[in-house]
Amino acid sequence: MEAVLYEAGFPVDLLTQEQRLVLSELTPQELTLLLDVKSRLDAVGPEVQAHGEIAGGALF
Repeated sequence: MEAVLYEAGFPVDLLTQEQRLVLSELTPQELTLLLDVKSRLDAVGPEVQAHGEIAGGALF
């Protein structure tokens, strides 16, 4: 489970043991959903980051 999350870009090595335990207990459906949400957030990441840099962190 941790390897899958790490490959997807989650900083698992920075998580606490408790957080790792929660992730290890995810169902396959929950893991799929988490990876999907991360993928969609990453897809708009540069746009969101640019807004934060240009507008001083104001939310659009």
